[in-house]
Amino acid sequence: MKPAQGRSLHRQLLLWLLLPQFVLWLVAAFGAYRLATRHADELVDASLLQSARALARQIKPTASGLFIDLPSSAQDILAADPDDRVLYLVSSPPGALLLGDARLPAPPGHPVLNEPVYYDARVANERLRMVSLDLHLGAAGAADSTMRVQIARSSAPRELLARQMLLDTALPLSLLVALMSMGVWAGVRRGLRPLAELQREMEGRRADALDPVQLRAAPPEVGALAGAVNELLGQVQHSLATQRRFISDAAHQLRTPLAGLKSQTELALEGAADPAQRQRLQRVHESAVRAARLVSQLLTLARAEPEAVAVQGWALVDCARLVRETTAGAVPRALAAGCDLGVEVVDEGVSVQGVELLLREALVNLIDNAVHYAGRGAAITVRLRRTRDAVRIDVEDNGPGLAPELRARAFERFVRGAPHGEGCGLGLAIVREIAERHHGSAELLAAVPQGCIARLRLPGA
Repeated sequence: MKPAQGRSLHRQLLLWLLLPQFVLWLVAAFGAYRLATRHADELVDASLLQSARALARQIKPTASGLFIDLPSSAQDILAADPDDRVLYLVSSPPGALLLGDARLPAPPGHPVLNEPVYYDARVANERLRMVSLDLHLGAAGAADSTMRVQIARSSAPRELLARQMLLDTALPLSLLVALMSMGVWAGVRRGLRPLAELQREMEGRRADALDPVQLRAAPPEVGALAGAVNELLGQVQHSLATQRRFISDAAHQLRTPLAGLKSQTELALEGAADPAQRQRLQRVHESAVRAARLVSQLLTLARAEPEAVAVQGWALVDCARLVRETTAGAVPRALAAGCDLGVEVVDEGVSVQGVELLLREALVNLIDNAVHYAGRGAAITVRLRRTRDAVRIDVEDNGPGLAPELRARAFERFVRGAPHGEGCGLGLAIVREIAERHHGSAELLAAVPQGCIARLRLPGA
């Protein structure tokens, strides 16, 4: 069962390190904008107050009224810039128009003399920033001695100034955050590199590689993980070694009494005169032969396990020689079974990398299987051929063949093609195990017009 995949550790670290930076960047940008707006307001308000005091100085009380010293050139300067127009209103007493734009609204609340009042207003769909300043013109407390000066400027330049200040602050801040993010990303990758190295070390291993994991300069956390893996590999190696010793010892202990049992039954069969007794002895002899064959195949199957293959030593195997010698050794058994056994080497000089003893055992099992199931009078051909990327050894017979459903299950352990005979259902399972240990494959195919093809495919050297 494939374990459920959790969230990537790399992504989680990046998320928890970069997300606070992004939040801080937003907070800093908002704070910078508020600070820029406040400074822009202070600059604009100072300019408005200076303009209001300058305008107030141009109005002087006289015995007959107020003298306004505001030449037309100064009025033209105030209204010169259409994007930054300056509007003004002078009233005395407050609310009684003397000069300026009567559309300007009065300040909110109750203004105090000589204290400027700053406020925002809207005139003709234009947002304005305004200042109102009430001043004394004559004797204190006289109703007609108070003058109100109001100056207004468009809010657009103030907002433009605030945005410009924000950009001047946010761009370096954004560059700094980007550089910090790149540093965080590089740091996370470098910090997780030992884990990636451990992953590559484990993924690149064969199933029979149980030597300890070696990491270069691993941090304590990854070193502890590698140590736990090495401890587990050591336990598995010890367990497999114990299992191999048990199988080897058990096989040696079984071979001797089975061989003695076969010899004794053969002698008893020669001296038995009673037909019933001979029949019982014959059954005992067949059981002994079958048990000896089973022990031999179990040993071969154990030698084909990954950890056993690793200690047997790999070498370059000449396939043509292997096929000819193995086929020649099987000729007596084929003749005794009434089969015609031959060999056909299509390509000479073909070699594979592997364990010759196991490859020979696999080929012997394929030939024995064909001899056993093809029947008397069958023709069996062992054929060696090189394909583009593999070496193919076929054992083809023209016997009755196997049903498709049985061909699919024939490589399973203890599955037999027929209920009779002395086979124990391990021959093809051994072939498949040996093929897989050599990074190859084994399969059964239907021959034309009839029969079966047992194919062993191995990667060429």
